[in-house]
Amino acid sequence: MVKNDPARVTMKDVAARAGVSQSTVSFVLNGLEYMRISGETRRRVLEAVSDLGYRPRAAGRPPKAVGHGVIGLMFDEVATSPFAAISIEGAQEEAWKQDVIVEVVMTGGRRDYETAVLRKWARDRVEGVIYASILTRRATPPDALAGHRAVLLNCYDKDARFPSVVPAERRGGEAATAALLAAGHRRIAFISGEPWMEASEQRLEGHLRALRDAGIAVDPSLIAEGNFLPSGGRAATLQLMAGPQRPDAIFCANDLMAIGCYEALKELGERISGTIAVMGYDDQEVAQHLSPPLSSVMLPHREMGQWAVTALLDSNPLQPSQIRMECPFVPRESHLQRRKSG
Repeated sequence: MVKNDPARVTMKDVAARAGVSQSTVSFVLNGLEYMRISGETRRRVLEAVSDLGYRPRAAGRPPKAVGHGVIGLMFDEVATSPFAAISIEGAQEEAWKQDVIVEVVMTGGRRDYETAVLRKWARDRVEGVIYASILTRRATPPDALAGHRAVLLNCYDKDARFPSVVPAERRGGEAATAALLAAGHRRIAFISGEPWMEASEQRLEGHLRALRDAGIAVDPSLIAEGNFLPSGGRAATLQLMAGPQRPDAIFCANDLMAIGCYEALKELGERISGTIAVMGYDDQEVAQHLSPPLSSVMLPHREMGQWAVTALLDSNPLQPSQIRMECPFVPRESHLQRRKSG
Protein backbone atom coordinates (compact mmCIF):
# COMPACT_ATOMS: atom_id res chain seq x y z
CA MET A 1 0.00 0.00 0.00
CA VAL A 2 1.26 3.46 -0.93
CA LYS A 3 1.37 5.59 2.17
CA ASN A 4 0.37 9.22 2.45
CA ASP A 5 2.78 12.03 3.10
CA PRO A 6 3.22 11.74 6.92
CA ALA A 7 3.47 15.50 7.21
CA ARG A 8 -0.09 15.85 5.88
CA VAL A 9 -1.76 13.00 7.78
CA THR A 10 -3.58 14.10 10.93
CA MET A 11 -5.01 12.32 13.93
CA LYS A 12 -8.45 13.08 12.47
CA ASP A 13 -7.50 11.06 9.36
CA VAL A 14 -6.44 8.11 11.53
CA ALA A 15 -9.68 8.31 13.52
CA ALA A 16 -11.77 8.32 10.33
CA ARG A 17 -9.88 5.32 8.90
CA ALA A 18 -10.23 3.34 12.15
CA GLY A 19 -13.84 4.38 12.74
CA VAL A 20 -13.15 5.78 16.21
CA SER A 21 -12.90 9.19 17.90
CA GLN A 22 -9.72 11.27 17.95
CA SER A 23 -9.62 10.80 21.73
CA THR A 24 -9.46 7.02 21.28
CA VAL A 25 -6.58 7.39 18.82
CA SER A 26 -4.75 9.61 21.30
CA PHE A 27 -5.27 7.14 24.16
CA VAL A 28 -4.01 4.21 22.09
CA LEU A 29 -0.93 6.05 20.78
CA ASN A 30 -0.03 7.28 24.25
CA GLY A 31 -0.23 3.75 25.66
CA LEU A 32 -2.89 4.49 28.27
CA GLU A 33 -3.57 0.88 29.18
CA TYR A 34 -5.98 1.77 31.99
CA MET A 35 -8.50 3.12 29.47
CA ARG A 36 -11.12 0.50 28.65
CA ILE A 37 -10.33 0.18 24.97
CA SER A 38 -10.78 -3.26 23.41
CA GLY A 39 -7.96 -5.12 21.73
CA GLU A 40 -9.89 -4.99 18.45
CA THR A 41 -10.16 -1.21 18.62
CA ARG A 42 -6.46 -0.86 19.42
CA ARG A 43 -5.66 -3.11 16.45
CA ARG A 44 -7.77 -0.96 14.09
CA VAL A 45 -6.11 2.23 15.30
CA LEU A 46 -2.60 0.84 14.89
CA GLU A 47 -3.45 -0.54 11.44
CA ALA A 48 -4.77 2.88 10.40
CA VAL A 49 -1.58 4.51 11.68
CA SER A 50 0.50 2.08 9.64
CA ASP A 51 -1.66 2.33 6.50
CA LEU A 52 -1.63 6.13 6.50
CA GLY A 53 1.98 6.54 7.61
CA TYR A 54 0.90 8.77 10.48
CA ARG A 55 3.64 10.17 12.70
CA PRO A 56 2.50 11.77 15.96
CA ARG A 57 3.85 15.29 16.15
CA ALA A 58 3.66 15.74 19.89
CA ALA A 59 5.37 12.54 20.93
CA GLY A 60 7.63 9.78 19.75
CA ARG A 61 11.06 11.41 20.03
CA PRO A 62 13.23 12.27 22.99
CA PRO A 63 14.33 15.81 23.82
CA LYS A 64 17.57 16.99 22.28
CA ALA A 65 18.94 17.78 25.68
CA VAL A 66 18.38 16.72 29.26
CA GLY A 67 16.97 20.13 30.17
CA HIS A 68 13.97 21.61 28.46
CA GLY A 69 11.72 24.60 28.81
CA VAL A 70 8.16 24.68 30.07
CA ILE A 71 5.13 26.68 28.94
CA GLY A 72 2.18 27.05 31.27
CA LEU A 73 -1.27 26.67 29.70
CA MET A 74 -4.10 27.83 31.95
CA PHE A 75 -7.73 27.02 31.00
CA ASP A 76 -10.83 28.01 32.95
CA GLU A 77 -12.58 24.78 31.83
CA VAL A 78 -11.62 21.79 29.72
CA ALA A 79 -14.42 19.25 30.12
CA THR A 80 -17.41 21.20 28.81
CA SER A 81 -16.30 21.34 25.17
CA PRO A 82 -14.11 19.29 22.80
CA PHE A 83 -12.31 22.41 21.64
CA ALA A 84 -10.11 22.85 24.72
CA ALA A 85 -8.51 19.45 24.06
CA ILE A 86 -7.89 20.41 20.43
CA SER A 87 -6.18 23.65 21.49
CA ILE A 88 -4.06 21.75 24.00
CA GLU A 89 -2.99 19.23 21.36
CA GLY A 90 -2.05 22.03 18.97
CA ALA A 91 0.01 23.76 21.66
CA GLN A 92 1.76 20.52 22.63
CA GLU A 93 2.59 19.65 19.04
CA GLU A 94 4.12 23.05 18.39
CA ALA A 95 6.00 23.22 21.70
CA TRP A 96 7.51 19.75 21.32
CA LYS A 97 9.10 20.76 18.03
CA GLN A 98 11.31 23.00 20.16
CA ASP A 99 11.66 20.50 23.04
CA VAL A 100 9.39 22.52 25.27
CA ILE A 101 6.85 20.88 27.56
CA VAL A 102 3.34 22.27 28.02
CA GLU A 103 2.06 22.12 31.59
CA VAL A 104 -1.76 22.39 31.65
CA VAL A 105 -3.96 23.45 34.56
CA MET A 106 -7.73 23.92 34.81
CA THR A 107 -8.74 26.62 37.26
CA GLY A 108 -12.53 26.75 37.12
CA GLY A 109 -12.11 30.50 36.70
CA ARG A 110 -11.11 30.93 40.36
CA ARG A 111 -8.95 34.02 40.66
CA ASP A 112 -7.15 32.83 43.81
CA TYR A 113 -6.22 29.55 42.12
CA GLU A 114 -5.05 31.33 38.97
CA THR A 115 -2.83 33.60 41.04
CA ALA A 116 -1.35 30.71 43.01
CA VAL A 117 -0.50 28.82 39.80
CA LEU A 118 1.06 31.91 38.21
CA ARG A 119 3.23 32.46 41.27
CA LYS A 120 4.33 28.83 41.11
CA TRP A 121 5.18 29.19 37.43
CA ALA A 122 7.15 32.36 38.20
CA ARG A 123 9.26 30.38 40.69
CA ASP A 124 9.72 27.66 38.07
CA ARG A 125 10.83 30.29 35.52
CA VAL A 126 8.57 29.00 32.77
CA GLU A 127 9.17 30.21 29.22
CA GLY A 128 5.76 31.86 29.15
CA VAL A 129 2.07 31.46 29.91
CA ILE A 130 -0.97 30.90 27.71
CA TYR A 131 -4.11 32.19 29.42
CA ALA A 132 -7.08 30.47 27.77
CA SER A 133 -10.87 30.46 27.87
CA ILE A 134 -13.32 27.77 26.84
CA LEU A 135 -15.66 30.51 25.50
CA THR A 136 -14.56 33.27 23.18
CA ARG A 137 -14.95 36.33 25.39
CA ARG A 138 -13.44 39.41 26.93
CA ALA A 139 -11.41 38.28 29.92
CA THR A 140 -9.88 40.00 32.94
CA PRO A 141 -6.62 38.14 33.60
CA PRO A 142 -5.17 38.25 37.12
CA ASP A 143 -2.56 40.91 37.80
CA ALA A 144 0.07 38.20 38.28
CA LEU A 145 -0.09 37.40 34.56
CA ALA A 146 1.73 40.67 33.87
CA GLY A 147 4.81 39.15 35.49
CA HIS A 148 5.05 36.59 32.69
CA ARG A 149 5.64 36.61 28.97
CA ALA A 150 2.00 35.81 28.13
CA VAL A 151 -0.55 35.48 25.35
CA LEU A 152 -4.31 35.00 25.50
CA LEU A 153 -6.00 32.08 23.74
CA ASN A 154 -9.66 32.29 22.67
CA CYS A 155 -10.11 35.44 24.75
CA TYR A 156 -8.85 39.03 24.93
CA ASP A 157 -8.42 41.67 27.62
CA LYS A 158 -10.22 45.00 27.50
CA ASP A 159 -6.99 46.96 28.02
CA ALA A 160 -5.15 45.09 25.20
CA ARG A 161 -2.14 44.44 27.42
CA PHE A 162 -1.47 41.00 25.92
CA PRO A 163 -1.38 39.52 22.43
CA SER A 164 -4.48 37.41 21.80
CA VAL A 165 -5.92 35.02 19.24
CA VAL A 166 -9.64 34.37 18.64
CA PRO A 167 -11.67 32.83 15.80
CA ALA A 168 -12.86 35.16 13.06
CA GLU A 169 -16.48 34.32 13.83
CA ARG A 170 -18.09 37.04 11.70
CA ARG A 171 -16.14 35.95 8.64
CA GLY A 172 -17.05 32.34 9.39
CA GLY A 173 -20.75 33.17 9.52
CA GLU A 174 -20.39 35.16 6.33
CA ALA A 175 -18.63 32.26 4.57
CA ALA A 176 -21.34 29.79 5.57
CA THR A 177 -24.17 31.99 4.29
CA ALA A 178 -22.21 32.82 1.13
CA ALA A 179 -21.94 29.07 0.43
CA LEU A 180 -25.71 28.69 0.82
CA LEU A 181 -26.28 31.65 -1.50
CA ALA A 182 -23.89 30.17 -4.05
CA ALA A 183 -25.91 26.94 -3.94
CA GLY A 184 -28.98 28.92 -5.03
CA HIS A 185 -30.78 29.44 -1.72
CA ARG A 186 -32.44 32.78 -1.00
CA ARG A 187 -34.76 32.24 1.98
CA ILE A 188 -32.05 31.34 4.47
CA ALA A 189 -33.12 30.95 8.09
CA PHE A 190 -30.71 31.30 10.98
CA ILE A 191 -30.83 29.56 14.37
CA SER A 192 -28.69 31.44 16.87
CA GLY A 193 -27.10 30.17 20.04
CA GLU A 194 -27.55 31.73 23.43
CA PRO A 195 -27.57 35.49 22.77
CA TRP A 196 -25.14 36.38 25.56
CA MET A 197 -22.34 34.44 23.86
CA GLU A 198 -20.05 36.45 21.60
CA ALA A 199 -19.73 33.54 19.18
CA SER A 200 -23.50 33.42 18.67
CA GLU A 201 -23.77 37.17 18.15
CA GLN A 202 -20.85 37.35 15.72
CA ARG A 203 -21.97 34.35 13.63
CA LEU A 204 -25.35 36.04 13.22
CA GLU A 205 -23.64 39.31 12.24
CA GLY A 206 -21.67 37.47 9.56
CA HIS A 207 -24.85 35.83 8.26
CA LEU A 208 -26.66 39.18 8.01
CA ARG A 209 -23.68 40.80 6.31
CA ALA A 210 -23.63 38.09 3.63
CA LEU A 211 -27.35 38.60 2.98
CA ARG A 212 -26.94 42.36 2.69
CA ASP A 213 -23.97 41.97 0.33
CA ALA A 214 -26.17 39.74 -1.87
CA GLY A 215 -28.93 42.35 -1.90
CA ILE A 216 -31.34 40.18 0.10
CA ALA A 217 -33.52 41.90 2.68
CA VAL A 218 -33.34 40.49 6.21
CA ASP A 219 -36.60 38.79 7.21
CA PRO A 220 -36.92 38.71 11.04
CA SER A 221 -39.29 35.73 10.78
CA LEU A 222 -36.35 33.68 9.46
CA ILE A 223 -34.27 34.20 12.61
CA ALA A 224 -34.92 31.97 15.64
CA GLU A 225 -33.14 31.67 18.97
CA GLY A 226 -31.61 28.34 19.95
CA ASN A 227 -29.40 27.20 22.81
CA PHE A 228 -26.37 25.51 21.19
CA LEU A 229 -27.94 22.11 22.03
CA PRO A 230 -29.90 19.64 19.85
CA SER A 231 -33.10 20.45 21.77
CA GLY A 232 -32.83 24.11 20.81
CA GLY A 233 -32.13 23.26 17.18
CA ARG A 234 -35.19 21.02 16.99
CA ALA A 235 -37.54 23.54 18.64
CA ALA A 236 -36.28 26.44 16.52
CA THR A 237 -36.60 24.41 13.31
CA LEU A 238 -40.22 23.51 14.07
CA GLN A 239 -40.87 27.21 14.77
CA LEU A 240 -39.28 28.29 11.49
CA MET A 241 -41.06 25.67 9.40
CA ALA A 242 -44.42 26.78 10.84
CA GLY A 243 -43.68 30.46 10.19
CA PRO A 244 -44.99 32.75 7.45
CA GLN A 245 -41.98 32.19 5.17
CA ARG A 246 -40.89 28.62 4.50
CA PRO A 247 -37.06 28.62 4.41
CA ASP A 248 -35.23 26.78 1.68
CA ALA A 249 -32.12 26.55 3.89
CA ILE A 250 -31.43 26.66 7.63
CA PHE A 251 -28.09 27.83 9.01
CA CYS A 252 -27.55 26.51 12.55
CA ALA A 253 -25.00 28.40 14.65
CA ASN A 254 -23.39 25.13 15.76
CA ASP A 255 -23.39 21.46 14.79
CA LEU A 256 -25.26 20.26 17.89
CA MET A 257 -28.24 22.42 16.97
CA ALA A 258 -27.97 21.07 13.43
CA ILE A 259 -28.53 17.57 14.86
CA GLY A 260 -31.82 18.77 16.35
CA CYS A 261 -32.62 20.52 13.07
CA TYR A 262 -32.13 17.24 11.19
CA GLU A 263 -34.48 15.47 13.61
CA ALA A 264 -37.22 18.08 13.20
CA LEU A 265 -36.97 18.17 9.41
CA LYS A 266 -37.16 14.40 9.15
CA GLU A 267 -40.20 14.40 11.47
CA LEU A 268 -41.83 16.84 9.04
CA GLY A 269 -41.06 14.60 6.05
CA GLU A 270 -38.41 16.92 4.59
CA ARG A 271 -35.37 15.59 2.72
CA ILE A 272 -32.17 17.34 3.74
CA SER A 273 -30.27 18.33 0.58
CA GLY A 274 -33.44 17.26 -1.23
CA THR A 275 -36.25 19.63 -0.28
CA ILE A 276 -34.29 21.81 2.14
CA ALA A 277 -30.65 22.55 2.93
CA VAL A 278 -28.90 22.72 6.31
CA MET A 279 -25.63 24.35 7.38
CA GLY A 280 -23.80 23.80 10.65
CA TYR A 281 -20.93 25.56 12.38
CA ASP A 282 -17.83 24.44 14.33
CA ASP A 283 -17.26 21.16 12.42
CA GLN A 284 -17.48 18.72 15.28
CA GLU A 285 -16.67 15.11 14.49
CA VAL A 286 -20.35 14.16 14.37
CA ALA A 287 -20.85 16.41 11.30
CA GLN A 288 -19.31 13.93 8.90
CA HIS A 289 -21.40 11.03 10.27
CA LEU A 290 -24.84 12.60 9.86
CA SER A 291 -26.99 11.59 6.90
CA PRO A 292 -26.39 13.45 4.70
CA PRO A 293 -22.99 14.65 5.96
CA LEU A 294 -23.28 18.14 7.41
CA SER A 295 -21.59 21.10 5.73
CA SER A 296 -20.04 23.22 8.45
CA VAL A 297 -17.42 25.81 9.36
CA MET A 298 -14.25 24.74 11.14
CA LEU A 299 -13.11 26.49 14.28
CA PRO A 300 -9.29 26.83 14.17
CA HIS A 301 -8.60 25.78 17.77
CA ARG A 302 -5.60 23.60 16.87
CA GLU A 303 -4.06 26.40 14.83
CA MET A 304 -4.79 28.89 17.62
CA GLY A 305 -2.94 26.69 20.12
CA GLN A 306 -0.02 26.44 17.73
CA TRP A 307 0.01 30.21 17.21
CA ALA A 308 0.07 30.85 20.97
CA VAL A 309 3.16 28.70 21.43
CA THR A 310 4.92 30.15 18.40
CA ALA A 311 4.31 33.68 19.68
CA LEU A 312 5.64 32.84 23.16
CA LEU A 313 8.79 31.13 21.90
CA ASP A 314 9.58 33.80 19.32
CA SER A 315 12.63 35.83 20.28
CA ASN A 316 10.95 39.12 19.33
CA PRO A 317 9.09 41.25 21.89
CA LEU A 318 5.39 40.48 22.13
CA GLN A 319 3.09 43.05 20.57
CA PRO A 320 -0.34 43.60 22.23
CA SER A 321 -2.41 42.91 19.12
CA GLN A 322 -5.38 40.67 18.42
CA ILE A 323 -5.23 37.94 15.78
CA ARG A 324 -8.56 36.82 14.30
CA MET A 325 -7.93 33.41 12.77
CA GLU A 326 -9.89 32.28 9.72
CA CYS A 327 -12.73 29.77 10.14
CA PRO A 328 -12.75 27.79 6.86
CA PHE A 329 -15.95 26.49 5.29
CA VAL A 330 -16.09 22.67 5.09
CA PRO A 331 -18.38 21.61 2.20
CA ARG A 332 -20.17 18.28 2.41
CA GLU A 333 -23.68 17.54 1.13
CA SER A 334 -26.26 19.13 3.41
CA HIS A 335 -26.02 22.69 2.05
CA LEU A 336 -26.77 21.54 -1.50
CA GLN A 337 -30.40 21.25 -2.52
CA ARG A 338 -30.93 18.45 -5.00
CA ARG A 339 -34.63 18.25 -5.68
CA LYS A 340 -35.86 14.76 -6.52
CA SER A 341 -38.99 13.76 -8.33
CA GLY A 342 -41.52 11.51 -6.61
